[in-house]
Amino acid sequence: MAKFPTYRPRRLRRTERLRAMVRETSLEPADLIAPLFVTFQDGRHPVSSMPGVEQTSIAATAEEAARLESLGVGAVLLFGIPDSKDAHGSRAYAADGEVQRAVGAIKEQAPDLVVITDVCLCEYTDHGHCGLLTPDGEVHNDSTLELLARMAVSHAEAGADIVAPSDMMDGRVAAIRQALDAQGFSHTPIMSYAVKYASAFYGPFREAAESAPQFGDRKGYQMDPGNVEEGLREARMDIEEGADIIMVKPALPYLDVIYRVKQDTGYPLAAYHVSGEYSMIKAAAERGWIDEERVMLEAVQSIRRAGADMIITYYAGELARQLGG
Repeated sequence: MAKFPTYRPRRLRRTERLRAMVRETSLEPADLIAPLFVTFQDGRHPVSSMPGVEQTSIAATAEEAARLESLGVGAVLLFGIPDSKDAHGSRAYAADGEVQRAVGAIKEQAPDLVVITDVCLCEYTDHGHCGLLTPDGEVHNDSTLELLARMAVSHAEAGADIVAPSDMMDGRVAAIRQALDAQGFSHTPIMSYAVKYASAFYGPFREAAESAPQFGDRKGYQMDPGNVEEGLREARMDIEEGADIIMVKPALPYLDVIYRVKQDTGYPLAAYHVSGEYSMIKAAAERGWIDEERVMLEAVQSIRRAGADMIITYYAGELARQLGG
């Protein structure tokens, strides 16, 4: 390689146009997925720990989806907040559930937007865990699979483009794939939360989704933050069971995992820029400690650079405006 003074890297940094021409990592609004929280209540309800994020009625969710589509955002990811909860999370797979109804409303107002639905019981169970409980309070893996499959099928019947199981039960991708195929939805892709860590960065989300566990924690089914090889095994297993897209969650503390999973599998990869990551940037920006626009772009760009093909972020709308500039 040529050495200084023949090679001067600063030559290609002099203007924004030059920098853009040689930029190695691109980020477009279509790469972004916006999480939305659908509630049975009317109107919009701000989430105190996530400035700019709201719980929205079905009508307001559809309006927000249409706005995001107009900005070029690629997809939305729906989470439901039911009007009642029980031990079996029965509202999760009800035909008239919040998410099921929101899918149809979004399709009317934003027909070209990809609609992804989260498949998990934690928002719907009165105990807040992601599966059915045994009498001694353990989450029972195998009995939960049938309910997750029912939930995924109900979302596909409502018109969801992609279903996204986030529960971390063993074998749930295979169960969902088999159920979808049996009901005539072999064309519906599965985006699996394949490498999901038991992270402290989920705190604000649990307020937004009203899904905090009523006792204990989720370390018995979500991954230990110290493990990478286990994540690779999880990703390969989900692919073998029929996942079309795999996900790493959270993103910023696990950029090395994103890179490893992408290199190991070569599969379409999503990464979730989670609530805690978002809220930390918001809090620092509110105090004037950082430039929010620059930091949000740099953070999400780093996720893309690590290997993510698509990024779930609460900044989707703001970033799309900035990128569309």
